[in-house]
Amino acid sequence: MSYALLYDATLCTGCKQCERVCAQKNNLPYDDEIASEPQSEHKYTAVEEINGKFMRKLCLQCLRPPCQCVRGGNRKLPEGPVIYDFNRCDGHGACLQRCSFRQISYGWRTAPARMKKCEMCSDWVKEGFPTACASICPTGATKFGDRDALLAEAKERIRKNPDKYINHIYGETEAGGTSVLLLSSIPFEKFGWPTAEKLADQPQIR
Repeated sequence: MSYALLYDATLCTGCKQCERVCAQKNNLPYDDEIASEPQSEHKYTAVEEINGKFMRKLCLQCLRPPCQCVRGGNRKLPEGPVIYDFNRCDGHGACLQRCSFRQISYGWRTAPARMKKCEMCSDWVKEGFPTACASICPTGATKFGDRDALLAEAKERIRKNPDKYINHIYGETEAGGTSVLLLSSIPFEKFGWPTAEKLADQPQIR
């Protein structure tokens, strides 16, 4: 089974519990100052706000990840996550340029330096358990489950509430599809997610 996350921005209250539990799960620092910061090498997910509307930023876990390298530094698991293996990384950094969504950071503060990104709680997901962020979300804005089932649910939410949502599921087809699916009431590009046109214009680095 290939798992995924469905994030429905219309259900998000901006409580940032997903940020906090992500930091706990990944042994990252987190306090009020970090909570106010944008996404960074020590903050794998961030909740952004525009005029009272919220959006999560995190690695979308591409179905065919352009960051995947021959040695397996970044690689896609059949369960859904795209993981980083420091022991297989040769440090050339091409994954930083290849990421369609600019969701990989380089951890200069660690020694030795390493790539930093959300890995979708891969150790839990491989056992069939929800990610930390889905488990903690008090409103159900972030939901964990089978990708096909979540995609069908997202389509049904749009069908039942056409005035509530942009008629688009971000991640259904972007970059070949992703294991994180997004719903929103305002255009995704307002939060910096690239449009299909911008994704098509990106140079293909091989």
